[in-house]
Amino acid sequence: MPDKNRVILIHGLHQGPFMMRPMAKYLQTQGFDTYQYGYRSMRDDIKTNSARLHSWLESNHNPDQPIDLVAHSLGGLIIRDFVTHYPQWQIRRCVTLGTPHNGSVCADYIWRLMPAVVGKSYEQALDGTVAPLPDEIELGVIAGSKAKGLGQPFLQYHNHKLRKSGIPLSEEQLAHDGTVYVSETKLATATDHLVMPVTHTGMLVNEDVAQQTGYFLRNGEFLRDEQFKK
Repeated sequence: MPDKNRVILIHGLHQGPFMMRPMAKYLQTQGFDTYQYGYRSMRDDIKTNSARLHSWLESNHNPDQPIDLVAHSLGGLIIRDFVTHYPQWQIRRCVTLGTPHNGSVCADYIWRLMPAVVGKSYEQALDGTVAPLPDEIELGVIAGSKAKGLGQPFLQYHNHKLRKSGIPLSEEQLAHDGTVYVSETKLATATDHLVMPVTHTGMLVNEDVAQQTGYFLRNGEFLRDEQFKK
């Protein structure tokens, strides 16, 4: 992959482009040309936001230059919609960070109790009905397993319900990053999947996560324990 490949960074729900700045700075030191894409995560639905990304690229990007996409949480679902509906762009590789590819239990609870908190990001996105990943897209998925965050009360309650149901579940199956279950991040068509001891928001400022992201963009796989060096 040539240096200066453009990487579009996409933030998550209730965030802004500035949240992706630490990741952008790290990738810049690795020779990537970055852009932090901003969108209205509550006021606009997923299709509107992926269409606006397409429009921005039409005005600001040479279609002959390949693009990498890196996104946090809801932003990863925008990637899914974007690569499905705008296949004309040369998407090389994608990395999602804490993205609930299979839908979000936490968002389900919030949607039922306080729908305004998730706004238009729920339907066709956090509800698990986003477009499938095209076969040709190389996707690396990073999940967090440090259970601290604003969604923790909902997930603790849900884990309690699961345990009371009598269904045998391992601690691995109950693991989450404080907002998203590890199991919710798994996608059968993903190229690689990695679980790291970080929280849902903390992964955005974690140097190890940034290193793994850059490594996947260059190599199409994550570093494993025996290879990984801080």
